[in-house]
Amino acid sequence: MNTQRSAVQALIVVPTRELGIQVTKVARMLAAMPTENEAEQKSCTVMALLDGGMLRRHKSWLKAEPPTIVVATIGSLCQMLEKHLLKLESMQVLVIDEVDFMFNSSKQVSSLRKLLTSYSSCNSRQTVFASASIPQHNRFLYDCIQQKWTKRDVVHVHVNPIEPMPTRLQHKFVICSKKQRHQTLLSIVLSDTPKSGIIFVGEQSKKSKKAGNAPPTIDLVDFLKTSSWGCSEILLLEEDMNFNSRAASLSEVRQGGGYLLVATDIAARGVDLPEITHIYNFDLPRTAVDYLHRAGRTGRKPFSDEKCYVTNIIMPEERFVLQRYENELMFNCEELFL
Repeated sequence: MNTQRSAVQALIVVPTRELGIQVTKVARMLAAMPTENEAEQKSCTVMALLDGGMLRRHKSWLKAEPPTIVVATIGSLCQMLEKHLLKLESMQVLVIDEVDFMFNSSKQVSSLRKLLTSYSSCNSRQTVFASASIPQHNRFLYDCIQQKWTKRDVVHVHVNPIEPMPTRLQHKFVICSKKQRHQTLLSIVLSDTPKSGIIFVGEQSKKSKKAGNAPPTIDLVDFLKTSSWGCSEILLLEEDMNFNSRAASLSEVRQGGGYLLVATDIAARGVDLPEITHIYNFDLPRTAVDYLHRAGRTGRKPFSDEKCYVTNIIMPEERFVLQRYENELMFNCEELFL
């Protein structure tokens, strides 16, 4: 980055506000590090353009002096580009984080394609696509060149092609009926006594919403709060919460102390919570890729050999689905008997 230039030189696009806050924090920390010729350089500024943020305040900042680096969700970014408040002609680096998730999102994919082809040339920038999971990566590399998302000499950097799942993670499953699931989860959690954990719950179906039923996340939080569980704070994180409530939940989580976070897959991608030791799949994820990302929320403490656990609560008919994930991700899941 040439901080003498008053232009946006790097853009990092993220799928969620939560991941954007985290990336911005790290980017600012790195930008604040001293360089050899620091006396001659201006500071490297980092702006966050995230859904639910103060876009009005950012407009005046952009008019005064463009930041060097922008971290953005696709919705807020497109607003600024359409209003011509943000220019990307000087962009040197474009990073798309959780790229497979964004290409699979019907809301984001058309805006993402436009960003990759319309606002700057792939030949004048370095393009980085990052994810822990890029299924059919050879096909994806072909698309990158054909669609002119990247330069022709695109390289696939695979950090760990042999073992997608860290070996320090231990996987377990319990089989029970649908009616027993709440009580089964409670028994396991009371037995594990995790300091910090995430309970992943599937999203509410449209049919259930129309019927006026409470979301399964709320049902589970209410059950845990009224049960004999009293060791940790019970927190909630899901898409339907407003941005302030979501931020408050994550803020409490990051302050440490014992907690159980009941969450949908909004917490499965990229969010870094190093204290998490236990993951509970109250509902099985829809795909092996989703399983990989959920499991990846634990075992994140650097250089630690502490054992971490992923426990799946499944009905008898779901056993074959879990076996498919085991084969695809090359891990073994041990049955737990209560």
